[in-house]
Amino acid sequence: MATATENPKHQNPNEDWTVVVPRRGKKTRNPSPKTLTLVQNPWIPSDSAIDRERESKLIQKIQFSIRKLENSDFYRVFLNQLENPQILQTFSRVLASESQMQMVIYGIGSIESYDSPRLQLALAILLERKFNWIGDIEIFDPILSLTESRVLESFGCSVLSINEQGRREVKKPTLFFMPHCEAILYDNLLETNWRAPLLNRIVLFGNSFGKYEQFVSEFNTKIADSWRFLLFAQRVAKEVGIETVSEDFFRAFHETSWHFFELDQDMDLCF
Repeated sequence: MATATENPKHQNPNEDWTVVVPRRGKKTRNPSPKTLTLVQNPWIPSDSAIDRERESKLIQKIQFSIRKLENSDFYRVFLNQLENPQILQTFSRVLASESQMQMVIYGIGSIESYDSPRLQLALAILLERKFNWIGDIEIFDPILSLTESRVLESFGCSVLSINEQGRREVKKPTLFFMPHCEAILYDNLLETNWRAPLLNRIVLFGNSFGKYEQFVSEFNTKIADSWRFLLFAQRVAKEVGIETVSEDFFRAFHETSWHFFELDQDMDLCF
């Protein structure tokens, strides 16, 4: 999840923005969803050598990131927003009768090479420690090394052995933690769960859907069809942008929002 300046594979649609006020969708008829061909590729790190010294250094870097974030104004403001009664009520609605929601982290990037992915990981770890309704953390990025995978597991994360390409159908309440991921991952996730009962089980923390829509309408309408689920989701999701507060955390968290769905269970979604 490195930013565009750190890792060219993650391009953000714009640099400066404010909180987006989303539009609610109307109840409409939906044509039959197309059949998806799900290709889930087995994955193992490309390197196979265990390097204890690298692991030790990386653990220290992550612990530093956790302390830095935990003691920051950014984290204080972030928690204040998250503990707002209306936001907590939204999480409770997603949980329904479940006691916990799983966290799935896609596209974390290289936590060994870049500071921003370490800060993003630190936030996920702090959230899991803070709230007992957040359950196990699963994580995946095809660029993860063996060293990074082993260190992530030492922090209680499970590294997936399958590249789901974002196409996970939710069976239970799930928090998808995806700051600065590529748009195709969001679109794949939404397409796979493009039914109201499934979307209602999802909380997504990632790039602003509203900014994607703005980017397409202002700069590049040709890619609209490639992002069609992402763009349409902006109309039916409630989006709450976060404050980055200081420059120390801007690169890791700018353009990031919470996205919630509160749809009628029998609502048909169409374009």
